[in-house]
Amino acid sequence: MALSFRQTEILDIARSEGRVAVEALAERFGVTLQTIRRDLTDLADAGLLDRVHGGAVVRSGVSNFGYDERRRMNEQAKTAIGRLCAQAIPDNSSMILNLGTTTEAVARELLNHRNITVVTNNINVANILMANDSCDIMVAGGGLRRSDGGLVGELTADFIRQFKVDYAVIGASALDHDGDLLDFDLPEVRVSRTIIRQARTSFLVTDISKLERSAPVRLCSLSEIDAVFIDRALPDPLGKLCDDWGTVVHVAGGGPIPQR
Repeated sequence: MALSFRQTEILDIARSEGRVAVEALAERFGVTLQTIRRDLTDLADAGLLDRVHGGAVVRSGVSNFGYDERRRMNEQAKTAIGRLCAQAIPDNSSMILNLGTTTEAVARELLNHRNITVVTNNINVANILMANDSCDIMVAGGGLRRSDGGLVGELTADFIRQFKVDYAVIGASALDHDGDLLDFDLPEVRVSRTIIRQARTSFLVTDISKLERSAPVRLCSLSEIDAVFIDRALPDPLGKLCDDWGTVVHVAGGGPIPQR
């Protein structure tokens, strides 16, 4: 399929922000809603987007986006989430950060923390935190995944088991509406489960677009997570489940969601 200039821009926006809305696109390009709907239908027919009510989202599947593409998606939201999560982590504490571009955003916000210990299976996190001379960095062993700088496998899990830390900061590729965290790679998920077990407090950092994605491997439930840091409020049914589970939801720029 040969994309028009407008369709190419729409696809770039969707990849950057996770989703696009018909009305916003019509206003941006100065065309009718029907024209945008046709564009989105064409992009969906070409396998590039998935249509949802009121717009479209980047297509989900059984494999994740490339690292560079994921890093560019929702950059502002990830920065805000990383800042909010880092504010919840005090100086003089220990933590494990796993794979993902949002956990890397957290690492960037930890550069001014003092006397912290960070254990990670993410080479990018280690490289970021090298600039903090008050941070002790422990890098896991295991097989290096060149696509994103991740270390995964049983050797990685064995290394993580040597630690008991104050905080785990994890990301996920998708979030199901029943509260399950999902990912694409089983060895990576096994490491993430180990990270949660080895922490006294567990944080999930994710942007709201993960609710519109799917992945085949279950990591855990939000009921096993102490707090979620996200850029927008969760839908009411899932927010109510978090209330029931005692999982605190913090919205970047908006503080904790009020108790229902």
